[in-house]
Order: sequence, then structure tokens, then C-alpha cells
Amino acid sequence: MTDMTATLRILEPHPGVFAYYDGRVEGRRLYSAGPNWLDDGAYGLGIASYAIVDAAEALVYDTHISLAHARAVRRHIEGLGAKSIRVVLSHWHDDHIAGNAVFADCEIIALKLTADALDAHREQLATSTPPISPLVMPNRLFETRLDLRVGNRRVELHHFDIHSADGNVLWLRDDGILLAGDTLEDTVTYISEAQNTATHIRELARLATWPIERILPNHGAPDRIAAGGYDTRFIAANRRYLERLTDEARQGEAAALAPLRDFIALELATGAVSYFEPYEAVHRKNIAALSAI
Repeated sequence: MTDMTATLRILEPHPGVFAYYDGRVEGRRLYSAGPNWLDDGAYGLGIASYAIVDAAEALVYDTHISLAHARAVRRHIEGLGAKSIRVVLSHWHDDHIAGNAVFADCEIIALKLTADALDAHREQLATSTPPISPLVMPNRLFETRLDLRVGNRRVELHHFDIHSADGNVLWLRDDGILLAGDTLEDTVTYISEAQNTATHIRELARLATWPIERILPNHGAPDRIAAGGYDTRFIAANRRYLERLTDEARQGEAAALAPLRDFIALELATGAVSYFEPYEAVHRKNIAALSAI
């Protein structure tokens, strides 16, 4: 029996902010040799969920890629002395909600858009590989913004239509730290709703107006996350990638685009993002998605 959490790394990029990072392990698969969303997406590209722990309270940002991962997260935060646990969902995609059942006795907070999407995709999630069943739904919903406290820390939840229509970022305003979910991604964003790319670009511009100091994405390089995260050049890099890709698709030239390493050479040179070869396949999928519309 494979230990699903054998390669899980617990990082602390900022005091009281923990990242539960797994994946980007060459030659290793967790679920099966055949195609599946866990290995071919989340684990292959690398994924983190997060927790904020302060004064015996914890807020978990996404429940990770499996029940085993969620249990490991819960064990860790309870080991730190957390007596009260709440969960926030960044959006509805499978690699962010697969561990919800482990927190079924907790308050699970999400955008109403996320609850609607989960309900609409319930059968798809239940029949995916691996399946997510039973699907534990969020039990506290909000529309645009929600303010919380975790111990002595102020937390803000904000809706951004980036990557997915139900993007929900977690903002630690006092620290200038943004937990970005999938609204930002290193090496490049995964286009999941190509028809809304223009909206995503505008929303990235809105995000760039915030006084952000450090960014912690769910999909990124583990060393960058461990060192405190990314700076705001990360937002510009994700936006410019979408802008260039959209321009090429509009001109009918997207199919002939350069490989990813060349396409984002400037962003790589400045260190705004880092190169990870499996994102070449993501780049090709993005090209196909935009070309199709």
C-alpha cells in the first residue's frame, strides 16, 4: 500500500502560516500508473494547501488532494494546539476539495459560486479518477468579501474571477501576505475557462493594485514558497502570459507559438517565475484551449 503522504513537506513560509506541499517528485506517482487527475495534474505540477494557526485557532485554506493529505494537515495543526478549526475553499476544483470529508465536523467557508459549482459537478467529481465521494459541501457561504479572525490575526476573503469564476483569495492585510489559490501559478497559469480569459486579465490588473508584499500560490516551486513566497512581479508575469497568448490566438498564430521556456524568457530571466518542464504540456493545452474559441 502506497503511503500517500510519504513526500508531503510541511513548510512555514511565515510565522504561523504553514504550507503542506506535495509533488514535483520525479518518477513518483501516488494513485496509479494510468491517467488520473491526482498524479497528472496536482502531484505532477506540485501543490500546497495552507493553514494559519494562532492562539489555539486554525484556518485551513483548501483540503488538499486526498483524505490522507487532509488527515496529515489536521494532525499537524491539532499537534500545534489548535482547538478550533475552520476551512476556507479557494475554488471548486478537485485538487482543492478532495479532503473535505476530514473536516466535515468543521465550518467550511466558500463563495456561493463555489457551492453552486460543486453541486453542478457532483456527478463528475464522484466518477473522476480518483473519485471524490461523498462530496462534503461548504456550510458557510459568502458573495464578495468576508472578514474573519484567527486568534489575533485578521483575515480577509475576497472574490476574484481568475482561473475559475469562483476564485477566492485569502488576504492577511496586516502582513501583506496573499494566499492566492490558483489565481496565480508558477510556471504559468492553467487556463480552465478559456472563454473568460479577458475577465481574468482584468482581474489580475485589479489584484496588482493591492499593497501585497509576498504571495503564496497553491501551485508553485517549493523552495520559493518555503522562502516566503513570490513578490508582485508574479502577478504581472501571469497577466502578461495571458495577454500574449490571447493576442496570438486572436491573430490565428497560437498553434505556432514558441515552447514555454522561450515564450516567457523575460519573466524567467527576471526571476518573476521559475521554469518547471511539465508546464510545457500546460502551455500546449492553454494554446489549444484559446485556439478553440
